Amino acid sequence: MVFHYPTLQPIFVPLNLHFMKNILTFFFCLSISFITVAQDDLMNELDKEIKPTTNYTTATFKSTRIINGHSNETIAAKHMDFRICHRFGALNSGYKELFGLDVARVRISFEYGITDDLMVGVGRSGLQKTFDYFVKYKLLKQSSGKRNMPVSVSLFANTATKTLDTSPDMQFFNNMERQTYCTQVLIARKFSDNLSLQLTPTFLHRNKVETAGDPNSLMVLGMGGRTKLSKRTSLNVEYWLVPQTRTENYTNCLSLGFDIETGGHVFQLHLSNSRGMVENQFIGQTTGRWTSGDIFYGFNISRTFSFDRAARNIHK
Repeated sequence: MVFHYPTLQPIFVPLNLHFMKNILTFFFCLSISFITVAQDDLMNELDKEIKPTTNYTTATFKSTRIINGHSNETIAAKHMDFRICHRFGALNSGYKELFGLDVARVRISFEYGITDDLMVGVGRSGLQKTFDYFVKYKLLKQSSGKRNMPVSVSLFANTATKTLDTSPDMQFFNNMERQTYCTQVLIARKFSDNLSLQLTPTFLHRNKVETAGDPNSLMVLGMGGRTKLSKRTSLNVEYWLVPQTRTENYTNCLSLGFDIETGGHVFQLHLSNSRGMVENQFIGQTTGRWTSGDIFYGFNISRTFSFDRAARNIHK
């Protein structure tokens, strides 16, 4: 007689499978926990190692000039800017002068970046045969991030010397009377890639004025702006407000310009009621009136040369 004992396999198999699933689930959850904790620790360590940075704003203006006056920009260290400024005669001079194109004044200058924030320059203008010398220093830079600076601030100072011969209209009794001095604070902000504005509080002193009764010293507020039209072109405007009482001969300088950037060149076209290209001339000696057609067409050409051997070797 054969006895058959009931097998336990059908019972233990489901129990083993259920047990194994619980074990696997437990280890899976435990692994995920370890990975999450390790990842959090790693991110915390990385956050400690990564220090906050300061992002400086660049190219508030494309040139060191807005139109006539200086912008907050400086030339890079070991770079020289060779600049030619050209001013024709007034548009209301008529067809015999080809509406001013037959008459021209030129200023040629050499400007050099001692550091990225400090530049100097010297120029010679045909108008009143004037030599001018200037220095400009970028004191503050617009930035965000670790250091938040809402504006860029540059300091500017120049002196100019008239070398034209003495005449009944303009008599010089000594060389000091030929000197003028100008100091400015250039406060600029780039609001977006398409809009930049600048305020320029200015103090101008002339040792000798051309018109009796005109003050030797002037407090002036310059205003300028740039709006970007395309990647390489922009529309500029510039106005110099002289709030002091002056003789009726003089007016405030208003200029409109169009900038074209072509690689190492910046080509500026503009219309202005001043032929002056030095601070004393377009701030202190403007007599033209837009409403009378006293508008002068002009242009600036800027070409930058590099004397930085390390930078040239990188581009080779």
